[in-house]
Amino acid sequence: MANFKLIYQILSLLDKYLDYDEPDWDKLSAENFKVSEKRFVSIMIMLYEAGYIDGIDIIHLGGNERDLKYIDPSITLKGLEYLEQNDLMHKAYRLLKGIKDVTPGA
Repeated sequence: MANFKLIYQILSLLDKYLDYDEPDWDKLSAENFKVSEKRFVSIMIMLYEAGYIDGIDIIHLGGNERDLKYIDPSITLKGLEYLEQNDLMHKAYRLLKGIKDVTPGA
């Protein structure tokens, strides 16, 4: 579950940055999201390979070690669709939870 929260936060930040001429790229970091560098890099690579983000280069350091180089990070249309679907699922969950909370015996 924590991974999906991180994915949502990264995509939300990149969505927000569509409005900025000079985004603060320091916020696109493991430190900002309070996760390990290894987890952050792995999630970013997954997002890139799945087509949710663009504008990064994957640097192979040897073995299984990889790092990122930011060229011009951005969210893709697929990433925007993910955010939209995720928002709708959260709204439906809250609605169903609210119905359950007020329905006797549910």
